[in-house]
Amino acid sequence: MTIQTGTIETRVPSRMDRLPWARFHWRIVVGLGTVWILDGLEVTMVGSVAARLVEPGSGINLSSGQIGTAAAIYVLGACLGALFFGQLTDMLGRKKLFMLTLLVYLVATVATAFAFSPWYFYLARFFTGAGIGGEYAAINSAIDELIPARVRGRVDLIINGSYWLGAAGGAAAAVFFLNEAIFATWLGWRVAFAVGAVLGVGIILVRRHVPESPRWLFIHGRQDEAERIVDRIEREVAGETGEELAEPGDSITVRQRRRIPFRMIAETAFKLYPRRSVLGIALFTGQAFLYNGLTFNLGTLLSTFYGVASAVVPVFIVLYALSNFAGPVLLGRLFDTIGRIPMIAGTYLGSAALTIPLVVLFLNGALSSWTFLAMVMAIFFLASAGASSAYLTVSEIFPMETRALAIAFFYAVGTAVGGITGPLLFGQLIDTEQRGYVIIAFLIGAGVMALGGVAELFLGVRAEQTSLENLAKPLTAQEAEEGTEDQEGTQQEVETPQQQSQQRQEAIRCRVEAEHARSQAAERRARIHELRSEGTSEQVQAEQTMAEVADLHAQELEERANAHDEFAVAEESRDEHAAAVATCRARAAEERAAALVEQATALTAESDTESRRDQERSEAATERARAQEQRALAEQSRSEAGEAEGADATVSQARADMHLAWAHRHEKLAELHSARAEQDDDTAERYEREAAELQTAAMAADERVRSSEHRAVADGLYSEVHTAEQAEAQRAEIAERERQARETEQHIRERVARRQARERQGLRRFIPGPGSVLGSARMGGLDVSPARTGIESEPDREINMLVRALNEHGPTDRQQLARLVGARYWGPGRFGQALTVAVDEGNIRRLSRRMYGPADSADESAGDPTQD
Repeated sequence: MTIQTGTIETRVPSRMDRLPWARFHWRIVVGLGTVWILDGLEVTMVGSVAARLVEPGSGINLSSGQIGTAAAIYVLGACLGALFFGQLTDMLGRKKLFMLTLLVYLVATVATAFAFSPWYFYLARFFTGAGIGGEYAAINSAIDELIPARVRGRVDLIINGSYWLGAAGGAAAAVFFLNEAIFATWLGWRVAFAVGAVLGVGIILVRRHVPESPRWLFIHGRQDEAERIVDRIEREVAGETGEELAEPGDSITVRQRRRIPFRMIAETAFKLYPRRSVLGIALFTGQAFLYNGLTFNLGTLLSTFYGVASAVVPVFIVLYALSNFAGPVLLGRLFDTIGRIPMIAGTYLGSAALTIPLVVLFLNGALSSWTFLAMVMAIFFLASAGASSAYLTVSEIFPMETRALAIAFFYAVGTAVGGITGPLLFGQLIDTEQRGYVIIAFLIGAGVMALGGVAELFLGVRAEQTSLENLAKPLTAQEAEEGTEDQEGTQQEVETPQQQSQQRQEAIRCRVEAEHARSQAAERRARIHELRSEGTSEQVQAEQTMAEVADLHAQELEERANAHDEFAVAEESRDEHAAAVATCRARAAEERAAALVEQATALTAESDTESRRDQERSEAATERARAQEQRALAEQSRSEAGEAEGADATVSQARADMHLAWAHRHEKLAELHSARAEQDDDTAERYEREAAELQTAAMAADERVRSSEHRAVADGLYSEVHTAEQAEAQRAEIAERERQARETEQHIRERVARRQARERQGLRRFIPGPGSVLGSARMGGLDVSPARTGIESEPDREINMLVRALNEHGPTDRQQLARLVGARYWGPGRFGQALTVAVDEGNIRRLSRRMYGPADSADESAGDPTQD
């Protein structure tokens, strides 16, 4: 794939953030978020089967101290895996890595099931941790880049909290697998580990349909691919929801790079954002020590101090895990309403404070196994929400180019300090069977959690409902604005005047080779005439084929020369639109060259099947070339629209939309021919239907161009016929409509702002739970589309009907008012929302609990109208 880099302006981030919640987002949650379930399964499985592993006859005979060592080795593998795969994720993309890391996990967890000695068990656990650690970097960065900003907080916390679903599932499964009436002592725990691999295979099937992050693509010089992915997502979401998507927000300008130097990534964290770096380390260290220390050793702690049987330990861990999952689910909404700083600090400090009475009661032996578990559940109800927010925080507050490695780095550092020492310390102190020693580990855990909370109070970032690019501007965007780059970047990415002429030199070289190819073709044809006189038909056919191949090769080289010329124009142009047009034309020439190569290959194919396959590939490249030509025309029309005014600008914009529609159609035809080349008939049939639909859309765009052209002609004739006074009156009318439109738009903005303020102020923001937006029946929750957050987008019709009905009928009961205005046809919830807005804005008055009247009616009571 040819990757061309330059300075571009894109709306990909704002287009992704404005999407309503749809099945696409559920696919992201299920396909990527389930890594946390796997991690919870692995960690808790060890805790659940720990008591069995130390029993005689287990087939491995570990001690309590070795259980802690295995836990520490698992965490060490996760740290190193996160660092190694994290850097690859920023270099190679999110999708390649989250498929690779899942495969590493699958192989290693199956290997764990066959452990026969401590050293083998340690090795298998190390690579299992490496796969999971790599998942953290690839998955968290991909999720944050694909989930809308307005719900990023609660979605991230719930996804991270799903770790405890895996933990509960692992513990519940252990109850079954540790039942000696079903499985032998040496077998049950092995089968339990193999269960994770089965779940992983299912996740691979879902991940095949998860796209690469468009944010990563456009920064790494693959703007067209990013646009195609976003276009496809928008079509899918719009078709599913039946809603017109809201206008995207501001664009962002970036300087694309093929790769980001590691030195730049490291300097970003410690020079550009030193306070945020300290915050990341503090949050990760705090949660890692307490969490890993207790979770890995909870089974042995219950068995040692409360005599809980190994077969019953999983029951306790299931309850413990469910309380941990409840924390992010019930508190997650508050991270978006109250805000990140108060909630993160509150959960960290709150869990630290609750640890103190647990320590006192545990030391004095005042707790039974169940009351001990109840206090642990209360602590970790808060701590789990705080721990999940550590991953959320780090993924939000660093630039996009460094996001995956930042997650990996802070996870590795924090976990190396807390996640390795915690399990080791807890394990060794539990081995002493002395309560006085064990409370030392609890107190250290409370202390580091408290430090994390204090760090958040002083260093935290208010990231709620804010775009990632506004929290930490991409490094390439800073370069584009400043016009400067670091020395290495300048050497690698910025071309010198000598290098700028290289494209022209390549074009000349290609044309020279093309002439040589034409010469060879002419010689072949001369040889054909000689052979015909000799009557050797087979040699004639062979020479004729070679002549055709030489001609195609010459045409291919000519197209490559054209591509180099266009790339040179793009590099030399100072006009952004002209550069984009030239780049599209260059890529079209490259695709035509590729089509000619496939045609030549088809001519020399050994079988008809191979020839047809090559012809299909040639057709696919030809369609891609046509798509690029259409994109070039679209860019040219957009440029003309920006320079024109009035009707001419409308016509140019319509032409741009039309060319883009045809580009989509040609791209779909390219996919169709590629599927046929691979003999994938089902996919080809689906692409053929989609291409037909896109052709219909393109033909409709053609008609809209004609319509706008006719309107432009009519406007021109109209202006010639009417007098200056009539023209002035028409302009005044247009200005009045524009003024009303601006007032309406401002009205809508004010309504949205008031609604958001109500959610984030007063007592409403303290309501726990995922929030009303998670309760949509249509999508099973998380329906948080801007177009469905109320009636702000089309409020005036409903409000005017309410005002008119009350002015005509006077004070009216709510139920009667609903019948008068035909509210049953408005859609779910719109009547109650219209009442709320109308009362807030003073258009009507609420007279009593069920009575409403005109704005000038006497007010008997105040309050918000109840919902439908």
